[in-house]
Formats: sequence, structure tokens, C-alpha cells
Amino acid sequence: MSPAFAAARIIEIVQPVRSLGATEAEIIGIAPLDSATSGELSFLGNPKYRDEVARSRASVLLLPVDYPGTPPAGQLWLLLDNPSVGLTRLCRHLEQLLWPKPAPGVHPSAVVVAGARIAATAHVGPLCIVEAEAEIGEGTVLQAGVFVGARARVGQDCWLGAHTVLAQECVLGHRVRLQPGAVVGSDGYGYDTVKGRHEKIPQVGNVVVGNDVEIGANATIDRARFSHTTIGEGTKIDNLVQIGHNCVIGRHCLIVAQVGIAGSTSLGDYVVMAGQAGTAGHLKIGSFSKVGGRASIVRDLPPKSYVTGTYALPYLIEQKFQVLRPRIPELFKRVDRLEAQIGRAAPEKPSA
Repeated sequence: MSPAFAAARIIEIVQPVRSLGATEAEIIGIAPLDSATSGELSFLGNPKYRDEVARSRASVLLLPVDYPGTPPAGQLWLLLDNPSVGLTRLCRHLEQLLWPKPAPGVHPSAVVVAGARIAATAHVGPLCIVEAEAEIGEGTVLQAGVFVGARARVGQDCWLGAHTVLAQECVLGHRVRLQPGAVVGSDGYGYDTVKGRHEKIPQVGNVVVGNDVEIGANATIDRARFSHTTIGEGTKIDNLVQIGHNCVIGRHCLIVAQVGIAGSTSLGDYVVMAGQAGTAGHLKIGSFSKVGGRASIVRDLPPKSYVTGTYALPYLIEQKFQVLRPRIPELFKRVDRLEAQIGRAAPEKPSA
């Protein structure tokens, strides 16, 4: 059974700037504007859906603070500076009700090797393995099947989803979240070719992850060949991302699905890399740069760059190419006609 919220409780959670209208309905669901019905909440997060507000049958709507008009009878409008943030507050509360934090303790099927240190308030779920001298911090949760390698350290209030791996010697800060299947500390991709054979280079460094980082499902972060691969505080990494050995990722970066970052590349703070973008190795991407989807980065980028395309070009130049590209066949035809006209008009050279 889903939790139900009275309007007064939603106002308390969402914290609107002001409210208009009223509803007696209990809210038992969240739905898009065009399909929400009585007893459901919806929100306007994208201006392109603005016209759907007037037709929505939701009992509660989260709207921008400057949205004009008044609600119909039986509908409550909660006006916020950012409706999406209001919805996030509500969903965070809903998440805690639906999936409460498990009780502290170690499940009987888990294997905790002698010398590992588990905080009294931590939870170690079924079939987890915590190897020798590893540390699990206060309030941290290890869901089923998590592997924590020898001498690895996990900070406070972390959440390691089912079947995640934190390899030996690697470090997670506080409030780090690993989605199911994430691997932190797999070997970096390094080989020397000797007499026609690829000989593995030992990867003896580690990965250090800062506070408040989230790493998506089946993302992989390689341990350093030596020293550290580093993920900065507050960075959010999507599903299926690959980060190579000895990379340095700055603070509060957003790295979207299927991005690949080759070894020894560094990102400054607040860099955004859109889906399937990739970099060559040993590059520097400046702070506050934006890299468009599927862009291929092969040279350093200064701070505040905005690039897209393969290979990536400054944003405005690439947009011009996009406009001109469909006209190229016609331009070639025009050039051919001009060359023919010029050829016919040109005077004959005098004979010797």
C-alpha cells in the first residue's frame, strides 16, 4: 500500500513560497500533467508543458512562483522558485517511507574476515564479503552481495547497492552512494608490448572517492597504476561510465551515461560531460566546461569551454557546420557551374 499525504503535510515537506486553492483529497501518487487524476500530484518542471497545466486533473500542482491565474475548485497550487526541487523534497521523504534504512548488524550469511572493523551502526547485508583490515563507517549500508576488499575504507552514511565492489586499498568518503553493479578499483588498462606480446602492467595504486559522490549502476572506476585515481566531492556519475586509471575528476562534476574518460585525464570542477562523450588520455578539461553528447575530446580544453561534435569543436562553429552540412551538395553544384562559366569566358591563350 502506498503512503498517503494530506495537503497540509505536502506543504510542510515541499515548503512553497505561497499556495493557492485547496483540496480535500489525500495524495497517493505522482503523475505527469497530462495523465494525473484526483488524488495525484504533478508539477511543471519544463516550460514546454505549460499549456497542460490548465487541463491537468491533479489534486496538487507544483508550479513556478510566477505562474499566473488561480486554480479551479478542488485543486491546490503550490508555487515555488523551482518546482523540481519541491518534487525532490517530496520524493526524498517518500523514499524513506518506502525503503527505510535497514537495522544495524551483520547478516549471518555475510563473511567478515578477522581484522575488519564494522561500526556498530552499520548494516552488512546477506552474502557480503568484507576482507581483512577493511573499515565500514557509522550508519553505512551494504546491501546483498557487496564485496569490500582488504584495507579498503568506507566512510559514514554510505550506501553500497547490491553486488557493488570496492576493491582492496580503495577509499570512499562520507555519504557516498554506489548503485548496483558499480566497481570501484578494478585494474587500470595497462600493458607493455614486449617481443610481440602484451605484458600486464601491475596497477598498484588505488581510487579515492570524495564525500557526497554518487556512482551509477555498472559504472567502473579503475585503480591507479600508482598513486590515486580521484573522484572529487559532490560529483555525480551516471550508469555505464568508464573512468580510467590515474584520472582526476574535480568537484561537483556531472558525468552522464556511457561517457569514457581515458587514463591520466583530469577534469576541473563543475565539468559536465553528456552521454557517450569521450576523451583521449593525458588531457586537461578546464573547470565549468560543457562537453556535448558523443563529443570526442582529443586536446586540452580551457575553462568554460562548450564543445560538441566528433571531433569536438567550439560550440558555435559546430552549430554553423550543422546548418551548412545539408547545403553542401547544392554548393558543390553551384561551384561546378561557376567553374564551367569561368572556363567558357576565359580568353584563349595565344599560341607560341
